[in-house]
Amino acid sequence: MENPFDNRIQTVAELTRSIRGLLETSYSMVTVTGEISNLRRPASGHLYFTLKDADAQLRAVLFRAQQRYLACTPADGLEVLCRGRISVYEPRGEYQLIIDFMDGKGAGLLRIAFDRLKAKLEAEGLFAPERKRPLPFLPRRIALVTSPQGAAVRDFLTQAAQRCPATSISIMPVRVQGDGAAAEIAQAIAELNRLRRWDIIILCRGGGSLEDLWAFNEEELARAVAASEIPVVSAVGHEVDFTITDFVADLRAPTPTAAAQMILPEQEALITAINEFDRRLAAALNRHLLDARRQLLSAQRLLGDPSRLLAQHNLRLDHFQAELGHALRYRLHRHRERLGHCQAILQQRDPRRELAGQRSRLQAGVIRLNFLINKIMTEKHSRLSRNAAILDAVSPLAVLGRGYAIPRRAEGTVLRSTRQARINDEISLTLHDGSLECTVRKIKPTATDKEKRRP
Repeated sequence: MENPFDNRIQTVAELTRSIRGLLETSYSMVTVTGEISNLRRPASGHLYFTLKDADAQLRAVLFRAQQRYLACTPADGLEVLCRGRISVYEPRGEYQLIIDFMDGKGAGLLRIAFDRLKAKLEAEGLFAPERKRPLPFLPRRIALVTSPQGAAVRDFLTQAAQRCPATSISIMPVRVQGDGAAAEIAQAIAELNRLRRWDIIILCRGGGSLEDLWAFNEEELARAVAASEIPVVSAVGHEVDFTITDFVADLRAPTPTAAAQMILPEQEALITAINEFDRRLAAALNRHLLDARRQLLSAQRLLGDPSRLLAQHNLRLDHFQAELGHALRYRLHRHRERLGHCQAILQQRDPRRELAGQRSRLQAGVIRLNFLINKIMTEKHSRLSRNAAILDAVSPLAVLGRGYAIPRRAEGTVLRSTRQARINDEISLTLHDGSLECTVRKIKPTATDKEKRRP
């Protein structure tokens, strides 16, 4: 039989530490919800209690250093949401939950969802400062997306009327709390962008709990704010409240009243600034005019009296005009003399007389040319007749006309002897008026040819 004690023997402390290591490794971070019971706060300041539900219970400890992050006040019977790690308290051999974060059950779930969405949108770059657009210095038209019945809209309108009453403010009524509020606000932003009549869009709502402000923490609204082509200001809640739209918007205002102060300059301050600019501009113009006068006086001292300079220039102009008139008259006289000389030459060489002489010479040349052409034509015609008679006498066609024929093989070679033909050869006989296609049936050589063929 096997000895059950053959395994390595451990002390209770060793086994407990081993179990502790397994639990802390396997359950390094857990989230659990339950009801607080048996809450104790000893002199050390740590909180010890039991988390329980209808079927089980779990010991828990919240050290004093972590209590500064509490979002709720622990009390017996309170439903809470806790995040922490599982460990073992070795002296008692009990496992327990060491809590890092605790919040009321509903608010805790919302806060976890808030943190997850915030991390997701931040990773996408929706919170990046470089994508935020500057707001106009003096907006002419503002669209206020809010509930008309809330106190926040009255605070904003009161502050806006005091600072800059000339700015036009339009209210886009929406629900700012409850199911469907985020979708309604997102649709209002899209409609304002489609109309494009406003310089700034302001999301306005007063303070409240995390549940009350949850519409401004939904992803649909956050992406609508990021996609807006009109700059968006988030003025939601009190100064300590932060929503997802605060991070996505082009500007975050702590309160609706602060939003009016941040985007609208104070009218009195503007008037004061304009008056100051007007005073400084007038002073600068006066200084400029004084400098210009000094420069003018200095230039007058250097140049002297302009009227005397003008008189001198007038005298020089009169002198130049007189010289110009004399030069023009001299040039005109010279051109008239040259014109008279050319006219005399032209009269001596009248083109009409030259033309008549050339015409006579041309007519004589034409007569001589016609005579020579006729003479040459007669000589050429006589020569052509003689050459034609000679050609006709030696022409093969003339020979053929006397009854002769030219035999040719099919390939066109001329037959000069009967010895070049064979029985059944195809030959062509060329006559003076055409040709005949024939077949050799019989060859009859002449007597002379027969004698030549004898051996």
